Amino acid sequence: MDQNPRARPARPYPVLDDAQGFATAVLLVGLGLAVLRSAHLLTGGLPGLAFVLNYASGWPLGWTLLIVNLPFIAFGWHAFGLRFTWKTMLVVAGLSLSVEGIGRVLSVHSAHPLAAAVAGGLLIGVGLLILFRHGASLGGFGVLALFLQRRYGWRTGAVQMACDAAIVASAFALVEPSRVGYSIVSAVMVNLVLLWNHRPGAQAAQSLSGIKEPPAGHR
Repeated sequence: MDQNPRARPARPYPVLDDAQGFATAVLLVGLGLAVLRSAHLLTGGLPGLAFVLNYASGWPLGWTLLIVNLPFIAFGWHAFGLRFTWKTMLVVAGLSLSVEGIGRVLSVHSAHPLAAAVAGGLLIGVGLLILFRHGASLGGFGVLALFLQRRYGWRTGAVQMACDAAIVASAFALVEPSRVGYSIVSAVMVNLVLLWNHRPGAQAAQSLSGIKEPPAGHR
């Protein structure tokens, strides 16, 4: 019997497994964003950028998430192919609806900013991990992180942490410094979950089995 799991070809998850994974991830990320918003915090990545636009303009957070993701979805189609792209589109659309729906049925009050940062960051990180294992992402910098991992072996958490730092730093113009500090904690929690649990070559990499290989000359 083959004792090396890497020698066996990775197979995509069945459709029903993907569906439950997407639903679970969307709910976890939506709850995480709701917890952060209740404390007037933000996080990194495209959700963080959506928070910045939401605080600056008052646009609905759910629809802002969808709009800022469109260019990255187009990049995902070019880099990873149709299978990855339609999964990500479903997740992004589901998250946009989830964020708006959760805001209407769930209200979090009197959450300490540090507790909100830790809890919200962990919820988002676990949601992202589930998505990565099912061959999708929230779009945005997650698409870039997966691309760099697959082509160059870069750790997804490290790539996203660098992007997150730039997003959170841009919030100083809109959010008081202490809230930015707590927001950094939330971004760190998200990326620690990924650094600890999503490694190139690990079982989680099976989620990328539906992504087309780049041409050999471009590795």
